[in-house]
Amino acid sequence: MQVKPPIMRPVTAALLALLLLPTGPVLAEQARGGLPLEELRTLSEVFSRIQADYVEEVEDGQLLEDAVRGMLRGLDPHSAYLSRDEFRELQEGTTGQFGGLGIEVGTENGFIKVIAPIDDTPAQRAGVEAGDLIIRLDGEPTRGMSLNEAVSRMRGEPGTDIVLTIVREGEDGPFDITLTRDVIRVASVRSRLLEPGYGYIRISQFQSRTGPAVQDAVEQLQRESDGRLRGLVLDLRNNPGGVLQAAVAVADTFLSDGQIVYTQGRLEQAQMRFSADGEDMLDGAPMVVLINSGSASGSEIVAGALQDHRRAVIMGSRSFGKGSVQSVLPLQSGAALKLTTARYYTPNGRSIQAEGIAPDIELERLTVRQDEQPRTGAVAERDLGRHLDRDERREQEARRQERQDLAREDFALFEALNLLKGLHILQGER
Repeated sequence: MQVKPPIMRPVTAALLALLLLPTGPVLAEQARGGLPLEELRTLSEVFSRIQADYVEEVEDGQLLEDAVRGMLRGLDPHSAYLSRDEFRELQEGTTGQFGGLGIEVGTENGFIKVIAPIDDTPAQRAGVEAGDLIIRLDGEPTRGMSLNEAVSRMRGEPGTDIVLTIVREGEDGPFDITLTRDVIRVASVRSRLLEPGYGYIRISQFQSRTGPAVQDAVEQLQRESDGRLRGLVLDLRNNPGGVLQAAVAVADTFLSDGQIVYTQGRLEQAQMRFSADGEDMLDGAPMVVLINSGSASGSEIVAGALQDHRRAVIMGSRSFGKGSVQSVLPLQSGAALKLTTARYYTPNGRSIQAEGIAPDIELERLTVRQDEQPRTGAVAERDLGRHLDRDERREQEARRQERQDLAREDFALFEALNLLKGLHILQGER
């Protein structure tokens, strides 16, 4: 190995020194505490060595951008540097329309991990699941790839294909899924009546207008139920989070008072508290909230607040455990920093970071199927030939079939509806 003395190009060295100088209050603080001169000298030396000795010439700007990305990558999985294009894509994602596959991802052990597929997108339709590890994109290993780079590769022109190589718990080995990119239009809120008087609201992610959309959905369900709901299932499964204020607005919809969430960080602006300031739109009607391992961030804020206030029963499996807050800080260049600036806490002071929300009622992942064997055993009146039908028999049979269909299609939702009915009965007896 040949060792050469460092060659400092005057212009580059001066540029690097200027870029490394802090400004404003940060400069004053570092001046008192002393700059890490030895580390800065090492950074400058490495920069010069690359420029002088690397096998190919590298643009100064590219090296400096890579240095910035490296600084942020070493902090936590959610802090990142966003180029102008990446910043624009992030803004598109929070408003509800963008191009790509429809996957919310993070990092784990150097690989890309699926936090949750978004409803009615190529990823969800192809069977991508929360917890999947994406180890290759079109054959290229993702280990060591930045999160932003992976997201950029998965996005592209609608109609084009990409092959994801996935490792999934319980599977024998890696397998490929081919996805066709599409324009992702995310309707974050969907709602319907499960049965007369019992509503269902699904939130796929928290966007800027999710709060008002949930309130509109509640009003619509109430109109369909002659003015008052007997109970509501709020489905937050595979909801990866999104806009903090939207999650607060959703929790506020079902709380009349009390704290919803608070955050703590190093800076004064990172110390935030959010409290309910409206009325409970359900007027105390029972609620069941569905969560799973794909419920993260904003979903955990809502579930944690409703759980601490004993406003809802949380059902499902332990949530993802992302209890940190990211602030997007625009830069003069048009790029931005996505920086973790605080941790958030439930009203009772619980930090969810790396712990998640534990459900009040845990459900295993089960699939219900209809027994095709003929029924044997006791004979009932309805089994006798030419038995008399009750007038409401057809309606009862239709409802029974609907319940069976729901149990087969979504067992967790079926159980949530049964619990909701029981809570309504208990509430009426008080």
